[in-house]
Amino acid sequence: MTVVTEFRDQVAVIELNRPQALNALNEQMLADLRTAMDDAEASGCRAMVFTGAGDKALCAGADIAQLQARAPATHRANIGQAQALFNRIQQSALPSVAVIHGFAFGGGLELALACTFRIATAKARMALPEVKLGLIPGYGGTQRLPRLIGEARAAELVLSGRAIDAEEALLIGLVNRIVDGGDPADLGRAFLEPMIRHSKVATSMAREAMRRGLDGALAPGLAMEADMFALCVQSHDAAEGMAAFLAKRPAAFTDN
Repeated sequence: MTVVTEFRDQVAVIELNRPQALNALNEQMLADLRTAMDDAEASGCRAMVFTGAGDKALCAGADIAQLQARAPATHRANIGQAQALFNRIQQSALPSVAVIHGFAFGGGLELALACTFRIATAKARMALPEVKLGLIPGYGGTQRLPRLIGEARAAELVLSGRAIDAEEALLIGLVNRIVDGGDPADLGRAFLEPMIRHSKVATSMAREAMRRGLDGALAPGLAMEADMFALCVQSHDAAEGMAAFLAKRPAAFTDN
């Protein structure tokens, strides 16, 4: 399999598994990623960690040999399918973190951008180098990167194709944290641990409110937030959380 999924303590660890090709994305890997998402969302797990096999890369981008051999008429359909997959990762009720422990170039960085969070080790390198091939990012890079780090910084990276290290990525807000080396799955699981102990009702609604709010102006965003709060406060977990707080005891959330 080009993607291997393992479940660890309520977390789905989804590993890109083509280390001989620096985990480059090809059609089979994209299909296997869709299956991995099916498995994760059906499992009852609470979060996802995306990693890459080997010690050199999360993912070095698209498989250029396969890309070159593809008929021009099929490019649009392929791009649409990949974008739909990455949208699914971004919009999933399960929060996700990409662990960048080496190269995250092109489609690999675009996969990381679709995740809720990104963490990097000191040897991480990130780039959208498509312009060097006479191309542009096609799996969401021109859209997600400006939303994350701002238009000017994103334009510099996209138009130059320049690679940046973990320190610069942290400085511009591309990654959440620089972490020590180690097993990427363990690093991702440790990062998510403070978040997955809470009610899935609350965390999924909070993420949905932020996503939807970023697509519009502040006033309608605040109205939407108020509506979602009114829905959330009716949940069993909200009643349990408030009762636990007043009783000075840990909450026992049931995700409903």
